Amino acid sequence: MSAELEHYIPPFVITDKMIDLIAEISVWIGKISVNSNQVANSLLRRENRIKTIQASLAIENNTLTIEQVTAIINGKRILGAPEEIKEVKNAYEAYEMLLGMNPASMNDLLKAHGMMMSDLVKEVGMFRSGNVGVFDGEVVVHMAPPSRLVPELMKNLFDWYQSSKVHPLIKSCVFHYEFEFIHPFADGNGRIGRMWHTLLLSRWKEILAWIPIETLVKERQAEYYKVLGIADKNADSSIFIEFMLQAILDTLREMSDSDQVSDQVKRIVTGLGKETLSAIEIMQRLGLSHRATFRKNYLNPALEAGLIERTIPEKPNSSKQKYRIKKI
Repeated sequence: MSAELEHYIPPFVITDKMIDLIAEISVWIGKISVNSNQVANSLLRRENRIKTIQASLAIENNTLTIEQVTAIINGKRILGAPEEIKEVKNAYEAYEMLLGMNPASMNDLLKAHGMMMSDLVKEVGMFRSGNVGVFDGEVVVHMAPPSRLVPELMKNLFDWYQSSKVHPLIKSCVFHYEFEFIHPFADGNGRIGRMWHTLLLSRWKEILAWIPIETLVKERQAEYYKVLGIADKNADSSIFIEFMLQAILDTLREMSDSDQVSDQVKRIVTGLGKETLSAIEIMQRLGLSHRATFRKNYLNPALEAGLIERTIPEKPNSSKQKYRIKKI
């Protein structure tokens, strides 16, 4: 690490705990990859993306429930504050573009902020022009570097990430911590920092693009801010790295323990493949003859899980209705 970078990237120590956590994370990623299938992956991605968006916004005091967020993403109208609904739509748009972004691109970072904070703040898609602090009530818990230093600090951070030989899991946590320390935007730093952490993780193992780390951060929100504060005070991000690695491991364990997709839902999704078929055509393909059983055990659960969709959603009982796999 160059002397120029040492002045703002706090030192961190690779501890035995970090090494153990990385080893366990690798084992769980292997288990999930071996046991997963196309249908389960589609359901997991959809559910976890919704959880991620709801949790990330809840950390920022958005009051919408998981059911309300799901409804918004499905294009339904809900009763809620317009700004909170807009936050959900923005976050969904940003996460939809996530895997197409370059984690080493500052321009992509600014683009992500532009999508995430569109129509919510004045300074959108640009670094802040004023100085900011992080408050706990009326108490200042962190005063970010002056705005004039932000472009250079962010460039140095990106350069460090590109050149560092540290394990990707540790590097992504350091980036997350440093991003929050610099606080490069007037608003939206928390949600963008956590989102970029996910993007960095996905470049190591793609399955990590779909784990709802945000949910566990939300459940441990007080501890999250506590370890950020300790890292600031000690000028050492080790405690934050350990916290985030533990959150990733716990999330993977929860994913592995989650309920499996029913055999009937797997059959209907596999039967559809890349085609668009009517209910009768699907039944014939699956060798089924009882319409009520088909709808109760196959069709409706697959629709409710968001794995398939109607071609005429506004007329669910249309005689011309057909079904297809829903893109995630």
